[in-house]
Amino acid sequence: MDYEMRNIKDFLQLYNRITDLCFNSCVDNLFGRDLTHQEISCADNCVSKFTNVNQRLLQVYMGVQTDINQRRMADMEAQQAKLLAEAQHRQKRPLKSRRAPRRPSCDRTLHFTFQ
Repeated sequence: MDYEMRNIKDFLQLYNRITDLCFNSCVDNLFGRDLTHQEISCADNCVSKFTNVNQRLLQVYMGVQTDINQRRMADMEAQQAKLLAEAQHRQKRPLKSRRAPRRPSCDRTLHFTFQ
């Protein structure tokens, strides 16, 4: 739900920005209720340009995002292969004995004499 709300919010912000820019660029006279033919033409061109630019940006973004995703997948696969190779290498090595270390043996025998 948050994702959908974020999309709606982004769309409304873009819509408001385009409306603001096109209105301020195209409408010169606020004394009449109706738009002049020149204002209508200007507003149509303004909205068309924003729409075309937005579509073009989305196409470029999608292409770049696809490349980024492919690189990430390749990196993840390489990392997994490396981890798998390390795990296999560890399994092939003989295990070291975990016995307690031997104490050095004494060749000398101690003799005690009691008086």
